[in-house]
Amino acid sequence: MFSWAIFFLVVALIAAVLGFGGIAGTAVSLAKIVFFVAIALFLISAVAQAIRGRGV
Repeated sequence: MFSWAIFFLVVALIAAVLGFGGIAGTAVSLAKIVFFVAIALFLISAVAQAIRGRGV
């Protein structure tokens, strides 16, 4: 998931440099959403693993 966030961030940066404001804004928004979804899934996984009692 982090690779998708990085991908959208790079697309946004390239679009911003080339002057495509709408595309850059959309790509930044998608990158933020994917990043926070990845963080949420990581936290849920960590809590579930801690509840089960399994070590890393």
